[in-house]
Amino acid sequence: MTASVLDRARLYQDELVAIRHDIHAHPELGLEEYRTADLVARKLEEWGIEVHRGIGRTGVVGVLRNGNGEAAIGLRADMDALPILEATGLPHASTIPGRMHACGHDGHTTMLLGAAKYLAETRNFNGTVNFIFQPAEEGIGGAMEMLKDGLFDRFPCNHVYGMHNRPGLPVGRYLTGTGARMAGGAFFDIVITGKGAHGAHPHHGIDPVVVACHLGTALQSIISRTVAASDTAVLSITRIQAGEAYNVIPQSAVLAGTVRTLKPDVMETIRETMLRLSTSLAAGFGAEAELDFRLLFAPMVNDDNEAVAYADAAAELVGEENVRRDAPPGMGSEDFSFMLEQVPGAHINVGNGDSAALHNHLYDFNDETIPYGVALYAAIAEKKLPKGLEE
Repeated sequence: MTASVLDRARLYQDELVAIRHDIHAHPELGLEEYRTADLVARKLEEWGIEVHRGIGRTGVVGVLRNGNGEAAIGLRADMDALPILEATGLPHASTIPGRMHACGHDGHTTMLLGAAKYLAETRNFNGTVNFIFQPAEEGIGGAMEMLKDGLFDRFPCNHVYGMHNRPGLPVGRYLTGTGARMAGGAFFDIVITGKGAHGAHPHHGIDPVVVACHLGTALQSIISRTVAASDTAVLSITRIQAGEAYNVIPQSAVLAGTVRTLKPDVMETIRETMLRLSTSLAAGFGAEAELDFRLLFAPMVNDDNEAVAYADAAAELVGEENVRRDAPPGMGSEDFSFMLEQVPGAHINVGNGDSAALHNHLYDFNDETIPYGVALYAAIAEKKLPKGLEE
């Protein structure tokens, strides 16, 4: 069955590369993917697939039914770009300064479109496939927007599957595992309010910069002294802002950054400790601190059975030696996690070869990866919705 899936996926290569380059040249940020959604909807309709638009504002769901099977699966890809100035110099480089597809979502969208084309043509399945094109994965909450819009109520799925390209993993290889695969993620801002003064007379004020410096150091103790060594967590302060003049002690300072964990209870422990440290340390200096802690991603947890099924489908395509089933989890985040909280499923990485890193201004999705994504999306659909002798 699946040996021919990859062969057929390769027949679509020229058409799909043209689609991918078009999307790449016209990147759109989260919840602004109007052109991309139009392109997706137009292609799905061209291939005879039922289209539903505006799911989670700019999301698109294509529905393809075949036979009399009652089971349904979801195949998901993300569509949004990043606020990065592209420097690849490629012919299909971004035409919009300050925006680029630096995470390969143009490739993910293209691969899912290819799978939709394949399944619409071959119909070697019995049941319903929901093609989920999600907006705003990059920390803007696109998965939650679709879920709040009734994604799985309107398009019920027994299982749901996603994938992401992985730079450094050779093309034609896959990587996955059971259990937690990616970290939950939160962003935070801590606003420290002191009392402004002349830089030459600090005793007349309460210096929020000094508080920020002490707090920045104190927050680093949370991972080593509050979180168990057996748990995995990261706390990174990525921005410090305060003042604009050399001779003025500012009124306020801001610390901002991100927290990543593999367990929700560890995330809550970190949040509580950050709140306690911020308020008490600031108070010790006579200042005030306010913590804004925003959970943007849940830990992404593969269902054990579906992770095995997904890896099995990949192995049938490329051989067991090209599928790693026990890869350690990463500390990046993926809001597909919220879909996996509602419907059992799995996520897998597909090799992007020797490309620049994700979120890098020199990154480009590898077009040679496209058939491997198309084939795996299609193969898991055929595997989970088998076409029997009688329908």
